[in-house]
Order: sequence, then C-alpha cells, then structure tokens
Amino acid sequence: MFNPCVVIPVYNHEHAVDAVVRAILEQNLSCILVDDGSSRKCALVLDALASGTPDRITLIRHPINQGKGRAVLSGIQYAAQSGYTHVLQIDADGQHRASDIPRFLQLAAAHPRALIVGCAEYDATVPWLRFCARYLTHIWVWINTLSLQITDSMCGFRVYPIRAVMALEQRQKLGERMNFDTEVLVRLYWDGLEIISVPTPVSYPTSGVSHFRVLLDNFLISRMHTTLFFGMLWRLPMLIARKRKAR
Repeated sequence: MFNPCVVIPVYNHEHAVDAVVRAILEQNLSCILVDDGSSRKCALVLDALASGTPDRITLIRHPINQGKGRAVLSGIQYAAQSGYTHVLQIDADGQHRASDIPRFLQLAAAHPRALIVGCAEYDATVPWLRFCARYLTHIWVWINTLSLQITDSMCGFRVYPIRAVMALEQRQKLGERMNFDTEVLVRLYWDGLEIISVPTPVSYPTSGVSHFRVLLDNFLISRMHTTLFFGMLWRLPMLIARKRKAR
C-alpha cells in the first residue's frame, strides 16, 4: 500500500506558505503543517489555513523554535501514527515547484523502499556563496558514502519512506536544525536505502526569508560532517562491498 501525505516545516513564512499549501491541496493531498515556534503573524496564517480545510490540513505546533529537522521529524511521527506510508517534505518558502510533486510521488510509488530526493536546478536568484557552500557539503557526502548516488544532499524537496526514518530515529539522534537534511540522507544510505535523485527547479524569491544562522548552523554542519566521517571509517568494508556489488 502506498499512502503519502505532505509535511511542511514552517517558521515565519507567512508570505509564502499560503500559496504552497493551496498548490498541494489542488493535488488532492493531505498536508501536515508544523509550526516551529513562528511569530503570531505567521501563526494566524496557519490557523486560517487549517480551519479552512480541517479534513485535509493538520496543524502541529512547537511552542518554541526547535529547528527544521525537529519540525520535519514531528511531522513524520504524526504521519506514522496516522497510517501514512510516505511523507513528501517541501519547504514553506516557495522556492520549490509544487507542480513537480506528482513526479516525485510516482517515483516513490514505483520504488516504495527508496528515498526520492530533489536535485536542485538553480536559476540566477541563487546566492553565489550559498551555492559554493552547498557544493562543499555535497563533496563531504560523497566521501562519507563512497558514492555519487546522492547528487544533492541539501534540497528540502524529497519523499521519505516513513518506516525507514522511524527505525533510524529510534536508534540514532538526528540533527534538529539545518544539519538534518544532509545527515538523514547519509544515514539512510548507510542503512541500505536506494537514493533516487530528481532534477527540480529551485529559485530564491527576493521576498524570501532565510533562517540560516551563520555561526550556529555552520558549527552544527561542521560537527555533523566530522561525526559522519568517523562513522564512515568503521563502515568502510560495508561501503566498499556495496560499491563493488553496484558495478
């Protein structure tokens, strides 16, 4: 059985989240909004969305901001309890193309044990420094998996098989902020999941709001890469065997 829903982590994206949610509802999908300690202004927008379509939208609230990763995990845990098999994660800021959702879900239905991950195709709006920093993270991911299968480890547009994420989360504390997207991919790859990359346009709206905290998030990401590298070392035999088998 393939029973997907959409999870959107939200933190002060009141200007964009309405359009994202409406695009999802047009595709007859259920949506879990996770308000990660947003301002009152954003909270009111989310209240209006949830009350307007209560049969299709579930609103979960964190009283204080806990980070994107924690918000996604809260949504996945609720989806698991509600009987869904897969979660499509999409960001609330409007940078992803919601019209690509059917393509992602078709692949997930055809490969229910795989992780479907967006591979960003940037336009001229992408900040150059952010682009370079993302590429550096991709290099570390290729080292820590001994594979090029993960072509974009930071795109927040993806489909998770819920059972695999819940099994990982029960035995491994995952990053709760901007380090989550990359760490969960590497660890699920280590668990043997196939990663299927899907090219998808990504833009950075001029009215967009970035919640990347330069000092904190760079520290957390650097610590994550270090932890994953040492985790890769004792998995070397398994990773090399997997690489040889794939040839």
